[in-house]
Amino acid sequence: MLNQVVLVGRLVRDPEVEESENGKKHSKITIAIPRSFKNMDGEYETDFVNCVLWDNYATSTSEYCKKGDIVGVKGRLQSSTYEKDDKTMYSMDVIAERVTFLSSKAKEEPEMEKE
Repeated sequence: MLNQVVLVGRLVRDPEVEESENGKKHSKITIAIPRSFKNMDGEYETDFVNCVLWDNYATSTSEYCKKGDIVGVKGRLQSSTYEKDDKTMYSMDVIAERVTFLSSKAKEEPEMEKE
């Protein structure tokens, strides 16, 4: 069986690192991925995918990335269930095994000309 996902999209908010009860650092990010085709109204729709980052990937992403930056995530899908209002809810997350920083929306300062 194969469970592998590769995604490229923009961060919808600044990443924040949290620490679990056992001391492991993690971060939950959401990336926006526009679809490559238009809907019936002639507009591009966007998918929002939740990803979980652990340890070094969590800290590096929160240190170097901000809302709007483009990241690549390679990982696996993981399903989970939880109870809400006496109903069983299902969710699907991508557990990141690798994160690549592809671009930043931060403006780079132009190089100064030598006189």
